[in-house]
Amino acid sequence: MDGISLKSITLMVLIALVVWCSSIETCIARRGKHWRQSRYAAAASLSKKQGASHGHGHRSYRNGGSKPKPPPQSHKATPSPLPSPKPKEEVIPHKGYSYGPQSSVFNVLDFGAKGDGETDDTKAFQDAWAAACKVEASTVVVPAESVFLVGPISFSGPYCQANIVFQLDGTIIAPTDSRPWGKGILQWLEFSKLKGITIQGKGIIDGRGSGWWQDAPYEDPYDDEWKLIVPLNSTVQERPPMPVRNELSGKMPSVKPTALRFYGSFNATVTGITIQNSPLCHLKFDNCMGVVVHDITVSSPGDSPNTDGIHLQNSNDVLIHSSDLACGHGISIGSLGRDNTKACVSNITVRDVVMRNTMNGVRIKTWQGGSGSVQGVLFSNIQVSEVQLPIVIDQFYCDKRTCSNETTAVALSGITYEKIRGTYTVKPVHFACSDSLPCTGVTLTGIELKPLQERYHLYDPFCWQTFGELTTPTVPPIGCLQIGKPANNRVQSDHDAC
Repeated sequence: MDGISLKSITLMVLIALVVWCSSIETCIARRGKHWRQSRYAAAASLSKKQGASHGHGHRSYRNGGSKPKPPPQSHKATPSPLPSPKPKEEVIPHKGYSYGPQSSVFNVLDFGAKGDGETDDTKAFQDAWAAACKVEASTVVVPAESVFLVGPISFSGPYCQANIVFQLDGTIIAPTDSRPWGKGILQWLEFSKLKGITIQGKGIIDGRGSGWWQDAPYEDPYDDEWKLIVPLNSTVQERPPMPVRNELSGKMPSVKPTALRFYGSFNATVTGITIQNSPLCHLKFDNCMGVVVHDITVSSPGDSPNTDGIHLQNSNDVLIHSSDLACGHGISIGSLGRDNTKACVSNITVRDVVMRNTMNGVRIKTWQGGSGSVQGVLFSNIQVSEVQLPIVIDQFYCDKRTCSNETTAVALSGITYEKIRGTYTVKPVHFACSDSLPCTGVTLTGIELKPLQERYHLYDPFCWQTFGELTTPTVPPIGCLQIGKPANNRVQSDHDAC
């Protein structure tokens, strides 16, 4: 009995040992499995620089405890997002000038401009522009109650951002010393190869051009219209009178600059400002498309030579309205088409403009012997006061005192004049078109121009090779316009096609 009991006890102990050892191996095996998975997850986490992304459904318990160990702070249970891209470098004005966290307004004063009318502020304007150029829809501020002396400067693209605003509320004046101009520069303030550029404000651009007018009159392009300006007590002038006002130091170069020029730009706007006393043209657009000019004032003496108020050259889709011009010439269109270039101008509208004491009112002038075309031009609701020649077309323009006759010309067609009213002092209409390429589609409506004889001989309307129609009676009667089309009207050739 005792033997049987001892064997039974021994067998039971052996069975218990086997069961116990089996339990230990299973536990160890399980712990080993969790250790491998945990290690694999940590390795994967380190390799991807993220939180642990494997084994989220398992927990590793330490010392048999029931509470899980919180994950390390540097490795969260959910994946971390990828690193954010580096933000673009913030562009702020010079000297910390800023209107917000990322400024888009650049005041020339904060770039070193003095605005005292004596210090040369050209570099400050260059630096302000360079900063604004990098920011789309930025604004360059020329503040009010300051006068800035600025030499010849180009605010240029084509790498500038679009839709920059040049906010002009102060006054910009040109140098009166001949040295900044060198041997001659074609423009003073130039905006070139830009998209959506706007100049706006209540400020003034003053070219201080009196010395240019006096010092170099004989190098000016010669207009045949001067031959018509005959004083009542004299014969044809050898040369038009020059204003005797020379405020500049030293003789100026013969090449005169335009005050404000736009070149090769799209959607350019000029509004609100005043441009005065330019050595040559006040405002010029060359090779531009999509131009709007409104509510500007242009002022210079009426006897200042070739000081066009607004000059359009090789530009298309232009609207000019609600402006006041008192200068040498009013609005001129064309003038090129020589030296293997074409004068291509189309879709021009000029309306609601006042012109006072100018030589020409609205003028289309093209180079004799040139090529290209001017078409689709409308002049509407133009008020003229004491203008010598309110309406002019000249296909024989030349910049020499003696010019040879040419058989080719720039084609002119689709020119409309409506509601041109006021007073003239020399001749109401002057149409001088080419024998080989007459002007066609010239329409006159509501023309009321009354003579005002003060200093000059008066002339009747003049037309040469000009064809079109009179839709209403005119004052004075313009019987020289030939109704219809020329007999030899030809199809537009490659010579004048644009």
